[in-house]
Amino acid sequence: MSFKVPVGLSNKHIHLSQEDLDTLFGEGYELTWIKDLSQPGQFACDEKVDIVGPKRTIPGVRILGPVRKESQVELSISDAITLGLKNVPVRDSGKLEGTPGVKLVGPKGEVELTKGVIVASRHIHLHTTDGEKFGVKDKDIVKVKVDGQRGLVFDNVLCRVGDNYALDFHLDIEEGNAAGLSNGDVVEAFK
Repeated sequence: MSFKVPVGLSNKHIHLSQEDLDTLFGEGYELTWIKDLSQPGQFACDEKVDIVGPKRTIPGVRILGPVRKESQVELSISDAITLGLKNVPVRDSGKLEGTPGVKLVGPKGEVELTKGVIVASRHIHLHTTDGEKFGVKDKDIVKVKVDGQRGLVFDNVLCRVGDNYALDFHLDIEEGNAAGLSNGDVVEAFK
């Protein structure tokens, strides 16, 4: 069984808790929507903060909304190296135990995260109806085949199936560049 899925490339970004948002931007601050993302209810924000690592700073990193229970910083492996962070794990979103921290600097304050920096695992979001149609359950692992001059097969692709998802293959910008992919390209997933 295989199915076609559109590609969504993910660049470095930050998810913030309300507490950290308040510290960085001021008490009671609300995120400013600039555009919807591929997943229902998720959006890019106008707000950006600087990420300060042991070696360097990456300025102006976009925040994605809405706010979450815990702050999370999603980087590529190259971003982690640039910051001087070691052993940043490849993780599913929200799996933050045992991850390194980093300093975030906003216009009104700073937050020293003690954990929360990850390289996001590549994954496919599927609405429940897509999961049923394609024979895929939540937490299934599939492969994704990319055709073309830089064609390859991505192993270990996690499937997230639920009523609040829309069909999309998420991978970071480095993985996408390695395969010559762009947002909206269509690839083939299979078990």
